[in-house]
Amino acid sequence: MSATRLQRMQRALELRQPDLTVVMAGVHKEHNVSAVIRTCDAVGVPLLHSMGQEGRLAIRRTASAGVTRWVEVRQHAHIAAGLDELRGAGFQLLAAHASPGAVDFRAVDYTRASAVILGRELEGMPEEAVARADQHVRIPMAGLTESLNVSVAAAVILFEAQRQRAAAGLYDRCRLDPETYRRTLFEWMQPKIARYCRRQGLAYPELDEEGHVVGGLPRSDTG
Repeated sequence: MSATRLQRMQRALELRQPDLTVVMAGVHKEHNVSAVIRTCDAVGVPLLHSMGQEGRLAIRRTASAGVTRWVEVRQHAHIAAGLDELRGAGFQLLAAHASPGAVDFRAVDYTRASAVILGRELEGMPEEAVARADQHVRIPMAGLTESLNVSVAAAVILFEAQRQRAAAGLYDRCRLDPETYRRTLFEWMQPKIARYCRRQGLAYPELDEEGHVVGGLPRSDTG
């Protein structure tokens, strides 16, 4: 543990974009999901939604190089209900789907609260997602290939979102609420102690300037 590591994690949290998220709609290949998670971390997306896998998607730590420590994966058994929940939270739903009404992905305003929906490469976007999307977006293709791998498509769209948000100053200040910031920082710096606290129902203790727990390990009343 060191002050340098703590500062690096603080900086990453200060750049997180809580109103930018990704939805994997029916995508089940672990290497694709893992690659998208890595892009989410690079762009500052704190949360990825996996929908339509009946809540059983498993990401091995080795496959994602441990990046699931930095990006939360929230699972939804049903696509329709999951997307309705996001819309209710104020997100515009943007499906990467080359329908006749799809617009160039660069024409979308990603400074708004946005959920980018991605489907399977061969099977395409699930009908529930096609019907619920506020906008379909497409990536123009100049060659003979009709589509990109889902992880590549995610990177192309998310880095455009990053470009727009950076230009709008959305990376210039911390956008996480103080409690989320403090909780996440503790879980990143002290994952084992965080798991212990959750099992025991204990509040997270404070961290010092190097990321160590202040005052030693917390104890439960019954411990």
